Amino acid sequence: MSARKIRVLVIDDSALVRKILSEVLSRDPEIEVVGTAGDPYIAKDKILALEPDVLTLDVEMPRMDGLRFLELVMARRPMPVVMVSTMTAAGAETTLRALELGAVDYVAKASLDTARRLPEQASEIAEKVKIAARARMVRGVPRAREQPLNSAPSMSRALTRTTQGVLAIGASTGGTEALRIVLSALPADSPAIVIVQHMPAAFTAAFAQRLAQTCAIGVREAVDGDRVLDGHALIAPGGRHMRIERRGTYYVVRIDDTAPVNFHRPSVDVLFHSVAAHVGRDAVGVVLTGMGDDGARGLLAMRNAGARTLVQDEATSLVWGMPRVAAELGGAECEVPLGDVAGKALEFARARPA
Repeated sequence: MSARKIRVLVIDDSALVRKILSEVLSRDPEIEVVGTAGDPYIAKDKILALEPDVLTLDVEMPRMDGLRFLELVMARRPMPVVMVSTMTAAGAETTLRALELGAVDYVAKASLDTARRLPEQASEIAEKVKIAARARMVRGVPRAREQPLNSAPSMSRALTRTTQGVLAIGASTGGTEALRIVLSALPADSPAIVIVQHMPAAFTAAFAQRLAQTCAIGVREAVDGDRVLDGHALIAPGGRHMRIERRGTYYVVRIDDTAPVNFHRPSVDVLFHSVAAHVGRDAVGVVLTGMGDDGARGLLAMRNAGARTLVQDEATSLVWGMPRVAAELGGAECEVPLGDVAGKALEFARARPA
């Protein structure tokens, strides 16, 4: 008996996009396109009638934009949604807002020449739909504070302190929201933080800016040679690896374009292996929600080097892939609910050897 196919509803105002996207997805033997809709009002009725497993959703549509429809779906009938829109390529803010509202992932249309280049992205679109179908739609996850805190330590004050402890975090699918929750719970005097989130190059700067608005710590996209400072988080730029190395009494990050690792650039493993080599027992490693196994071996290397380690637990992970593999390999000391990750990481950091 064959496995049940993933039922997909394609929502886009362009008839051509609906046609090509349906054809692209239908070529995958694990996917069945059960219907299409040209606007959210039609989509609402088809969701009830067809009971799809996953929605693909455009942003710019008549009568109601995709972000507003996404918000209503998540409030009334939470289900996996993959954003597919030209706007996600042109405006990272739109994509990040969709992820905040509950979208599992996104695919940026290849260009303003819209649908005609969608077949070039066939494997990416199908893979993200299949990942979305396995995602756990988490309810009741604490939200980050919405008002800017403006309490991050100044760069000049931070530079006068020698950084000893480093908190290294890796995440993928679902990680943008998980990171927002973790970082917003950290106080301004937190240890230095380095982060790899799987994300395209055009998005990381905007993502860092959004996080900085709701966090007590400083947050920005890393630049080669940046100092690793207490009270500040550096996010690896999309499409480039980030490593950490010691320079005298402090650490710096190195950014490079070497080959992808685990099919990713930036790769969590690349960062974690460098933390294991250069920071050792003065580090804390965290793997958050994500598909695949990137970061699992690096977290084990960190633990073997004396670092404290933890992973997000299954119940609160949108996709329990990376954390699961890290735990199975023995890289994690414990599995922690998302709402407790910040507290446990700080506990580990403050308990590190003198």
